[in-house]
Amino acid sequence: MEFTRKKVFTAGAVVFLIGYFVSVWWSIEPDPIDPVALQSESGKNVVGYATTGAIINTMETLLDKPGGWLSNDMMPPSVFMDNMPAFEFGALEQTRDLALIMRKEFSRSQSQSAADKDLLTAHSKLNIEHTSWLVPSAESEYRDAIKLFKLYQARISDSDNTNAQFYARADNLNEWLKEVQKRLGSISQRLSASVGQDRLNTDLAGESGARQSTPNAASSEIKTSWWKIDDVFYESRGSAWALLNFMRAIEVDFAGVLEKKNAEVSLQQIIRELEATQQPVWSPMVLNGDGFGLVANHSLVMANYISRANAAVIDLTNLLSQG
Repeated sequence: MEFTRKKVFTAGAVVFLIGYFVSVWWSIEPDPIDPVALQSESGKNVVGYATTGAIINTMETLLDKPGGWLSNDMMPPSVFMDNMPAFEFGALEQTRDLALIMRKEFSRSQSQSAADKDLLTAHSKLNIEHTSWLVPSAESEYRDAIKLFKLYQARISDSDNTNAQFYARADNLNEWLKEVQKRLGSISQRLSASVGQDRLNTDLAGESGARQSTPNAASSEIKTSWWKIDDVFYESRGSAWALLNFMRAIEVDFAGVLEKKNAEVSLQQIIRELEATQQPVWSPMVLNGDGFGLVANHSLVMANYISRANAAVIDLTNLLSQG
């Protein structure tokens, strides 16, 4: 009997160790996409090729990394993992934002033009719940979206096909940057709430005649749950990782616009801040010390880089808005 218990204990310990090392391997974050991978294979400078390629490469990287798409896994060890699924969701949200703008702005010449059918369907497929594992699964829908983006990329690369277009204009780019501002602002606030904040209600600030549905308190205490701090941190890293890929692509496709507005340095500053968010985390866990306490607070460090990137995005928006 004693021998049987020892065998069961040993087998359980071996299974645990294997699961642990597999989960560590699957938690390795992907590197940002090499800008060289965004160039056209034909060598031609096709407007829109890099941006479309950034979406394709970002989603393919998430789906094909070690462990694949983990957000909807129902089996161990991935069912016990939360950092990489949070990373995946952050990157997916940025991809959805860009896909929306590509459908609404980048592929349309004016407000009365029709939306591109491939981009319309691709965007809808990206919006499936990221935890869906039944038919259709999240992976299958995302791979269908990738195929549609590849079709669109091939069509804009065909000089004989005038039905598919990508318009690199300052006003189009500004529409996406506005979405980026909202996303980064939200991320920064959530990261800052790791230590708790007493926030004043500024919902109606700036307009005396503004109204809202139900009244709110003049101030409120906002604090991220201790159990959610690492999820918010890794979701932010995933979001910044995807945005870094997209900014590098925008630098290629909108080079002429940026040069005319003398805004290349502003975009490079955004890229530099986003690169800083991808520095290795040497601590075995996300620390949550007080602002000036003895222990580091990784969320506040990340919030600093995100806020600086957002400030640079606002500067770039202002430059593009000028005549």
